[in-house]
Amino acid sequence: QVQLEESGGGLVQPGGSLRLSCGLSGRTRGVYGVAWFRQAPGKAREFVAAIKWDDGRTRYADSVYGRAVISRDAAKGTLGLTMVSLSPEDTATYYCATSPSAFGSSNQDAYNYWGQGTQVTVSS
Repeated sequence: QVQLEESGGGLVQPGGSLRLSCGLSGRTRGVYGVAWFRQAPGKAREFVAAIKWDDGRTRYADSVYGRAVISRDAAKGTLGLTMVSLSPEDTATYYCATSPSAFGSSNQDAYNYWGQGTQVTVSS
């Protein structure tokens, strides 16, 4: 089993930036891909970005491409997400998730472990 814990959410002004972190613990040797998803109020959960755990390859959703950077430190078991030029449309609960076999999938069913989420609100 893998445990994930997100941190770093909060209130951000439009045009600002955020840095989210996710700590992985437990049986992390079985992790193949890790991703960030987000869910805005009243909307479905959507894929944000993914990183391949062993070699760091990345994939981004069109909605954040060029504004987001996903990173990981496999030795420390940490995942990060940095986003800039935030708008109210980025307001959501952000989740990290791990997959034992998929990299870059936007299908939530490919991920078997999820964190509890961290709230990000973009507002003036």
